[in-house]
Amino acid sequence: MKSPRTLSKTDFEQLSEFRYQMRRFERFSERAAQEEGITPLQYLLLLHIKGFPNRAWATVGELAERLQSHHHGVVALVTRCEAAGFVRREPSPDDRRQVQVHLEAQGEQMLQRLAALHRAELKSLEGAFRVPNIDLRP
Repeated sequence: MKSPRTLSKTDFEQLSEFRYQMRRFERFSERAAQEEGITPLQYLLLLHIKGFPNRAWATVGELAERLQSHHHGVVALVTRCEAAGFVRREPSPDDRRQVQVHLEAQGEQMLQRLAALHRAELKSLEGAFRVPNIDLRP
């Protein structure tokens, strides 16, 4: 097994700065969601439904992948969002084993407010999320 190349002080500084900016944004996101009365995971669920490519819904399995979470955890999260009036479940017309998760009007409104705040925050961090210029060769 090859030993990895020794990283320079600059490499560590760039990695540190990148992780710092990423954590600042995550903390902003957590606070923004909580101030709206929802959890950060509820916000992410709404975002991933709305942002799923090429359609206006996502399956529980797809949401689990996007959230990097377990299927049963996402089922519980969807249940909480459904109880809050943010989403609704529909059985897939093509495959009854799958459940489609759709945004409801209340979820759409919550998402619009929070996404606007997130977009403004990202604009204020412009340039902070560049991937560090680190030589990845061993």
